[in-house]
Amino acid sequence: MGTKTADETGAETGAEATTDEQKVSVAKTDEVTEAEDTTAEDTTADETAADDSDDEDELPEAAREEGPTGVGQGAGAVVSAALGLVSLTGSWVGTVAAARETLVGQLQTSSTASVAKQVKEVYGDAWQTTALWGGVFALFALVVGVGVLARPAFGAPGKPQAVWIKSVAWGGVALGVVGLLLAVLKYTGVLLDLPSTS
Repeated sequence: MGTKTADETGAETGAEATTDEQKVSVAKTDEVTEAEDTTAEDTTADETAADDSDDEDELPEAAREEGPTGVGQGAGAVVSAALGLVSLTGSWVGTVAAARETLVGQLQTSSTASVAKQVKEVYGDAWQTTALWGGVFALFALVVGVGVLARPAFGAPGKPQAVWIKSVAWGGVALGVVGLLLAVLKYTGVLLDLPSTS
């Protein structure tokens, strides 16, 4: 009973060998699983980085780089066009100034003054005041429009100005030139001069 037979010893040795092989197999399986997990994490990180770079490529240029957006230039172009239009159609300021000039002319002209003097003082000065204010608005339209068109030369190099901004600014410049020309013609009496009283 105290001795083991060769079969029993062989069986125990075989059982120990099987257990050692299982331990080695389990250890290798754990290493392979860890390696796969690490590889999967690396792959996921790479894919995430690639997705982020793709998203950055899909973003517009203005969103990727902070810089001037052209809002000020667009507003300036619209203001220029509006001022040019006001110079042609007349403004509230011009109307009030002309009415004031009419009142001053009436107060300063006596009833015994000649018809020519009364027409000039009451209507002529008011007409010139209206032309003067139209010219002021036209000049502002011209200055603002030229400023908007010249802004890219002093701004960020290589950043083109939006087409609509250029178009509206050129419209403001054109309206300003026409308004200024009409104001000069009205003020000097070349266009719509006062009627003759003789």
